[in-house]
Amino acid sequence: MGFFKDFKEDFNDALDEMAGTEETPNEEVMVNTLDGDIDVESELNKLDGLLEQVTKKVETPSVSKPEASTHVEPQEERKSFFDTKKETKMEAPRAMEVMGNAPETRAQASDENAVITAGMKITGNVESVGSIEVQGEIVGDVACNGKLVITGKVNGNSNSSEFFADAAKIEGEVITTGTAKIGVGSVIIGNITATSAVIAGAVKGDIDVNGPVVVDTSAVVMGNIKSRSVQINNGAVIEGFCSQSYSDVDVNSVFNI
Repeated sequence: MGFFKDFKEDFNDALDEMAGTEETPNEEVMVNTLDGDIDVESELNKLDGLLEQVTKKVETPSVSKPEASTHVEPQEERKSFFDTKKETKMEAPRAMEVMGNAPETRAQASDENAVITAGMKITGNVESVGSIEVQGEIVGDVACNGKLVITGKVNGNSNSSEFFADAAKIEGEVITTGTAKIGVGSVIIGNITATSAVIAGAVKGDIDVNGPVVVDTSAVVMGNIKSRSVQINNGAVIEGFCSQSYSDVDVNSVFNI
């Protein structure tokens, strides 16, 4: 019995230390002093119950810390975003490749009409996306996408979609993708290249035309004429050779050569 008393006292001291309580001098400890046998199992059960009470008293309520609200983007969404960005970057080289392979197209002629007045003289090249009418004088090359009309003087080469000279003085090569019309009183010193031509003025140079050529009565030509067909009116003067090499007729087959 003394052994159990000592054990109980030691156990109570240990519980007081765990609970953070100090034993007061006036506190009395109830001890079973009855004689007789002690039910050890029941006493241990009592100790277990006392231990549970002290444990509940000592435990402090757990404070739950709020979880940081961090939004993590799903991995699949990140992949789709970067994949989309990568595909966007790949579109630019493809677009450039398509543009590089596109055939070059000639600029269309606009409705603009530039006029070089009779009292104006220009030294240098002249270019226009529209048509040009030269009443004055140009010392330099002339190029336009539209029609080139010359009634003045040009000392230089010309390139246009259609050419017309009326009482003009031109020194230089005339190139046009359309019809070349040389009016009465015009003098051209240079070769003429066109798809069709009407000559009523004076030309000193070769005439190369893929289509028909009409040499009018007042025309004077010092040079060779190469065309599909040629019409020479009475009174025209031609000093040179006429060749219809662009004709569909096989000359050799006619003579069985």
